[in-house]
Amino acid sequence: MSDENEASTPENPLRRELPEEVPPAAEEPAPQAAEESGVPTLSGRQRLVKGLWPPRVSRAQLIVAVLLFGLGFGLAVQVASNSDGDSALRGARQEDLVRILDELDSRTQRLEDEKQGLEDQRTELENSSDQAEEARKQTVEKERQLGILAGTVAAQGPGITLTIDDTKGTVKADMLLDAVQELRAAGAEAIQVNGVRVVAGTYLSDSGSGVKVDGNKITQPYRFKVIGKPQDLEPALNIPGGVVQTLEKEQATVTVERSTKIVVDALRAAERPDYARSSSR
Repeated sequence: MSDENEASTPENPLRRELPEEVPPAAEEPAPQAAEESGVPTLSGRQRLVKGLWPPRVSRAQLIVAVLLFGLGFGLAVQVASNSDGDSALRGARQEDLVRILDELDSRTQRLEDEKQGLEDQRTELENSSDQAEEARKQTVEKERQLGILAGTVAAQGPGITLTIDDTKGTVKADMLLDAVQELRAAGAEAIQVNGVRVVAGTYLSDSGSGVKVDGNKITQPYRFKVIGKPQDLEPALNIPGGVVQTLEKEQATVTVERSTKIVVDALRAAERPDYARSSSR
Protein backbone atom coordinates (compact mmCIF):
# COMPACT_ATOMS: atom_id res chain seq x y z
CA MET A 1 0.00 0.00 0.00
CA SER A 2 2.75 2.32 0.90
CA ASP A 3 4.62 1.38 -2.23
CA GLU A 4 1.73 2.40 -4.34
CA ASN A 5 1.41 5.75 -2.58
CA GLU A 6 5.09 6.42 -3.16
CA ALA A 7 4.79 5.54 -6.81
CA SER A 8 1.77 7.71 -7.26
CA THR A 9 3.38 10.72 -5.54
CA PRO A 10 4.17 13.36 -8.19
CA GLU A 11 7.90 14.33 -8.68
CA ASN A 12 8.97 17.64 -7.03
CA PRO A 13 9.26 20.30 -9.80
CA LEU A 14 12.14 22.13 -7.91
CA ARG A 15 14.32 19.07 -8.07
CA ARG A 16 14.07 19.01 -11.83
CA GLU A 17 15.37 22.61 -12.06
CA LEU A 18 18.58 21.96 -10.06
CA PRO A 19 21.74 21.54 -12.20
CA GLU A 20 23.61 18.37 -12.22
CA GLU A 21 26.34 18.02 -9.70
CA VAL A 22 29.67 19.45 -10.84
CA PRO A 23 32.55 17.04 -10.50
CA PRO A 24 35.27 18.25 -8.12
CA ALA A 25 38.19 20.14 -9.75
CA ALA A 26 41.51 18.50 -10.01
CA GLU A 27 43.81 19.37 -7.17
CA GLU A 28 46.78 21.68 -7.93
CA PRO A 29 50.16 20.09 -7.69
CA ALA A 30 51.77 20.75 -4.35
CA PRO A 31 55.07 22.70 -4.13
CA GLN A 32 56.67 19.43 -3.20
CA ALA A 33 55.82 18.12 -6.66
CA ALA A 34 57.65 21.10 -8.21
CA GLU A 35 60.69 20.38 -6.09
CA GLU A 36 60.55 16.75 -7.12
CA SER A 37 60.51 17.88 -10.77
CA GLY A 38 64.02 19.33 -10.33
CA VAL A 39 63.13 23.08 -10.56
CA PRO A 40 64.22 24.98 -7.36
CA THR A 41 61.72 27.43 -5.90
CA LEU A 42 62.86 30.89 -4.62
CA SER A 43 61.36 32.93 -1.85
CA GLY A 44 60.39 36.58 -2.36
CA ARG A 45 63.52 37.86 -0.57
CA GLN A 46 65.78 35.61 -2.64
CA ARG A 47 64.20 36.86 -5.86
CA LEU A 48 64.73 40.51 -4.70
CA VAL A 49 68.41 39.89 -3.88
CA LYS A 50 68.92 38.12 -7.18
CA GLY A 51 67.46 41.12 -9.03
CA LEU A 52 69.69 43.65 -7.23
CA TRP A 53 73.02 41.79 -7.13
CA PRO A 54 75.27 41.72 -8.98
CA PRO A 55 74.54 45.34 -10.02
CA ARG A 56 74.16 45.97 -13.71
CA VAL A 57 75.84 49.38 -14.36
CA SER A 58 76.08 50.81 -17.82
CA ARG A 59 78.93 53.06 -18.99
CA ALA A 60 76.69 56.13 -19.04
CA GLN A 61 75.60 55.52 -15.44
CA LEU A 62 79.24 55.16 -14.38
CA ILE A 63 80.21 58.47 -16.01
CA VAL A 64 77.28 60.26 -14.35
CA ALA A 65 78.26 58.82 -10.96
CA VAL A 66 81.87 60.04 -11.35
CA LEU A 67 80.70 63.52 -12.35
CA LEU A 68 78.32 63.72 -9.39
CA PHE A 69 81.09 62.60 -7.03
CA GLY A 70 83.44 65.29 -8.36
CA LEU A 71 80.75 67.95 -8.04
CA GLY A 72 79.96 66.92 -4.48
CA PHE A 73 83.64 66.92 -3.52
CA GLY A 74 84.13 70.41 -4.95
CA LEU A 75 81.12 71.75 -3.09
CA ALA A 76 82.36 70.20 0.15
CA VAL A 77 85.79 71.84 -0.24
CA GLN A 78 84.21 75.20 -1.02
CA VAL A 79 81.91 75.01 2.00
CA ALA A 80 84.82 74.00 4.24
CA SER A 81 86.99 76.92 3.07
CA ASN A 82 84.14 79.40 3.55
CA SER A 83 83.46 77.97 7.00
CA ASP A 84 87.11 78.45 8.01
CA GLY A 85 87.05 82.12 6.98
CA ASP A 86 83.70 82.67 8.66
CA SER A 87 84.86 81.01 11.88
CA ALA A 88 87.94 83.24 12.01
CA LEU A 89 85.83 86.38 11.72
CA ARG A 90 83.15 84.96 14.02
CA GLY A 91 85.69 84.58 16.81
CA ALA A 92 87.09 88.11 16.42
CA ARG A 93 86.22 90.89 18.80
CA GLN A 94 84.05 93.80 17.78
CA GLU A 95 86.93 96.27 17.75
CA ASP A 96 88.94 93.87 15.57
CA LEU A 97 86.10 93.62 13.07
CA VAL A 98 85.84 97.42 13.01
CA ARG A 99 89.58 97.64 12.36
CA ILE A 100 89.37 95.15 9.49
CA LEU A 101 86.45 97.05 7.97
CA ASP A 102 88.35 100.34 8.26
CA GLU A 103 91.34 98.80 6.52
CA LEU A 104 89.17 97.59 3.63
CA ASP A 105 87.63 101.04 3.34
CA SER A 106 91.11 102.60 3.30
CA ARG A 107 92.28 100.30 0.51
CA THR A 108 89.18 101.11 -1.51
CA GLN A 109 89.78 104.82 -0.99
CA ARG A 110 93.40 104.51 -2.13
CA LEU A 111 92.30 102.85 -5.34
CA GLU A 112 89.71 105.54 -5.92
CA ASP A 113 92.32 108.26 -5.34
CA GLU A 114 94.71 106.60 -7.78
CA LYS A 115 91.96 106.36 -10.37
CA GLN A 116 91.07 110.02 -9.88
CA GLY A 117 94.73 111.04 -10.21
CA LEU A 118 95.05 109.25 -13.54
CA GLU A 119 91.88 110.87 -14.79
CA ASP A 120 93.19 114.30 -13.75
CA GLN A 121 96.43 113.69 -15.66
CA ARG A 122 94.48 112.76 -18.75
CA THR A 123 92.36 115.91 -18.43
CA GLU A 124 95.45 118.10 -18.07
CA LEU A 125 97.00 116.59 -21.17
CA GLU A 126 93.82 117.10 -23.16
CA ASN A 127 93.26 120.71 -22.02
CA SER A 128 96.83 122.01 -21.87
CA SER A 129 97.79 124.55 -24.52
CA ASP A 130 101.33 123.22 -24.56
CA GLN A 131 100.78 119.49 -24.46
CA ALA A 132 104.43 118.71 -25.09
CA GLU A 133 105.59 120.65 -22.00
CA GLU A 134 102.83 119.16 -19.86
CA ALA A 135 103.77 115.69 -21.02
CA ARG A 136 107.41 116.37 -20.14
CA LYS A 137 106.47 117.47 -16.62
CA GLN A 138 104.38 114.40 -16.08
CA THR A 139 107.19 112.23 -17.41
CA VAL A 140 109.64 113.72 -14.90
CA GLU A 141 107.16 113.21 -12.07
CA LYS A 142 106.48 109.64 -13.12
CA GLU A 143 110.24 108.98 -13.31
CA ARG A 144 110.65 110.24 -9.76
CA GLN A 145 107.80 108.03 -8.54
CA LEU A 146 109.20 105.00 -10.30
CA GLY A 147 112.63 105.75 -8.84
CA ILE A 148 111.14 105.56 -5.35
CA LEU A 149 109.45 102.27 -6.13
CA ALA A 150 112.60 100.88 -7.72
CA GLY A 151 114.75 102.05 -4.79
CA THR A 152 117.10 104.15 -6.93
CA VAL A 153 116.28 107.44 -5.14
CA ALA A 154 115.83 108.31 -1.47
CA ALA A 155 112.39 109.08 -0.07
CA GLN A 156 110.86 110.66 2.99
CA GLY A 157 107.37 111.12 4.32
CA PRO A 158 104.98 109.99 7.05
CA GLY A 159 104.93 106.36 8.05
CA ILE A 160 105.83 103.88 10.77
CA THR A 161 108.81 102.11 12.29
CA LEU A 162 108.34 98.39 12.98
CA THR A 163 110.87 96.85 15.38
CA ILE A 164 111.09 93.10 16.02
CA ASP A 165 113.28 91.86 18.90
CA ASP A 166 113.96 88.16 18.37
CA THR A 167 116.03 87.12 21.41
CA LYS A 168 114.88 83.49 21.09
CA GLY A 169 115.93 83.21 17.46
CA THR A 170 112.52 81.91 16.40
CA VAL A 171 111.69 84.51 13.74
CA LYS A 172 112.23 83.15 10.24
CA ALA A 173 112.48 84.71 6.81
CA ASP A 174 108.91 83.78 5.85
CA MET A 175 107.56 85.73 8.84
CA LEU A 176 109.44 88.87 7.78
CA LEU A 177 108.22 88.35 4.23
CA ASP A 178 104.63 88.24 5.53
CA ALA A 179 105.28 91.60 7.21
CA VAL A 180 106.55 93.07 3.92
CA GLN A 181 103.55 91.75 2.00
CA GLU A 182 101.08 93.06 4.57
CA LEU A 183 102.71 96.50 4.51
CA ARG A 184 102.58 96.59 0.72
CA ALA A 185 98.91 95.62 0.76
CA ALA A 186 98.26 98.44 3.24
CA GLY A 187 99.76 101.04 0.90
CA ALA A 188 103.47 101.17 1.81
CA GLU A 189 105.34 103.19 -0.82
CA ALA A 190 108.92 102.67 0.39
CA ILE A 191 110.35 100.05 2.77
CA GLN A 192 113.82 99.65 4.26
CA VAL A 193 114.90 96.74 6.52
CA ASN A 194 118.12 97.15 8.51
CA GLY A 195 119.72 99.27 5.82
CA VAL A 196 118.50 97.18 2.85
CA ARG A 197 115.99 98.71 0.44
CA VAL A 198 113.01 96.47 -0.28
CA VAL A 199 111.82 96.53 -3.90
CA ALA A 200 109.54 94.44 -6.09
CA GLY A 201 112.15 91.74 -6.68
CA THR A 202 113.34 91.47 -3.08
CA TYR A 203 113.71 87.97 -1.64
CA LEU A 204 114.32 86.80 1.94
CA SER A 205 116.00 83.60 3.09
CA ASP A 206 117.13 82.06 6.39
CA SER A 207 120.82 82.26 7.23
CA GLY A 208 121.95 80.64 10.46
CA SER A 209 120.90 82.86 13.35
CA GLY A 210 119.72 85.63 11.06
CA VAL A 211 117.99 86.39 7.80
CA LYS A 212 119.27 87.43 4.39
CA VAL A 213 117.56 90.17 2.39
CA ASP A 214 118.60 90.03 -1.26
CA GLY A 215 121.72 88.18 -0.14
CA ASN A 216 122.59 90.73 2.58
CA LYS A 217 122.61 89.19 6.05
CA ILE A 218 120.75 91.10 8.75
CA THR A 219 120.40 90.25 12.43
CA GLN A 220 117.89 91.09 15.11
CA PRO A 221 116.48 93.44 16.10
CA TYR A 222 114.82 93.73 12.72
CA ARG A 223 113.83 97.34 12.04
CA PHE A 224 111.45 98.25 9.23
CA LYS A 225 111.24 101.87 8.08
CA VAL A 226 108.04 102.25 6.10
CA ILE A 227 106.65 105.30 4.28
CA GLY A 228 102.90 105.40 3.84
CA LYS A 229 99.73 106.42 5.63
CA PRO A 230 100.26 105.53 9.31
CA GLN A 231 96.51 105.18 9.89
CA ASP A 232 96.51 102.33 7.36
CA LEU A 233 99.87 100.69 8.05
CA GLU A 234 99.59 100.16 11.81
CA PRO A 235 96.10 98.57 11.84
CA ALA A 236 97.15 96.25 9.00
CA LEU A 237 99.88 94.77 11.21
CA ASN A 238 97.59 94.38 14.23
CA ILE A 239 94.62 92.60 12.64
CA PRO A 240 93.60 89.32 14.36
CA GLY A 241 95.90 86.54 13.24
CA GLY A 242 98.13 89.07 11.49
CA VAL A 243 101.83 89.87 11.62
CA VAL A 244 102.04 91.09 15.21
CA GLN A 245 100.10 88.17 16.69
CA THR A 246 102.13 85.66 14.68
CA LEU A 247 105.44 87.12 15.84
CA GLU A 248 104.30 87.33 19.45
CA LYS A 249 103.38 83.63 19.36
CA GLU A 250 107.05 83.03 18.52
CA GLN A 251 107.97 84.97 21.71
CA ALA A 252 109.26 87.97 19.77
CA THR A 253 108.73 91.52 21.00
CA VAL A 254 107.05 93.77 18.43
CA THR A 255 106.68 97.55 18.59
CA VAL A 256 105.03 99.81 16.03
CA GLU A 257 105.61 103.58 16.16
CA ARG A 258 103.95 106.20 14.00
CA SER A 259 105.93 109.16 12.73
CA THR A 260 105.29 112.23 10.60
CA LYS A 261 108.70 111.87 8.95
CA ILE A 262 110.36 108.61 7.97
CA VAL A 263 113.54 108.70 5.90
CA VAL A 264 114.28 105.78 3.60
CA ASP A 265 117.76 106.43 2.24
CA ALA A 266 119.06 102.95 1.38
CA LEU A 267 119.50 102.84 -2.41
CA ARG A 268 119.57 100.15 -5.04
CA ALA A 269 121.64 100.36 -8.19
CA ALA A 270 119.61 100.74 -11.34
CA GLU A 271 119.82 97.45 -13.19
CA ARG A 272 119.45 97.16 -16.92
CA PRO A 273 117.29 94.17 -17.86
CA ASP A 274 119.05 91.49 -19.85
CA TYR A 275 116.21 90.58 -22.18
CA ALA A 276 113.22 92.90 -21.66
CA ARG A 277 113.00 95.93 -23.91
CA SER A 278 110.43 98.66 -24.26
CA SER A 279 107.69 97.79 -26.74
CA SER A 280 106.72 101.44 -27.38
CA ARG A 281 107.45 102.83 -30.84
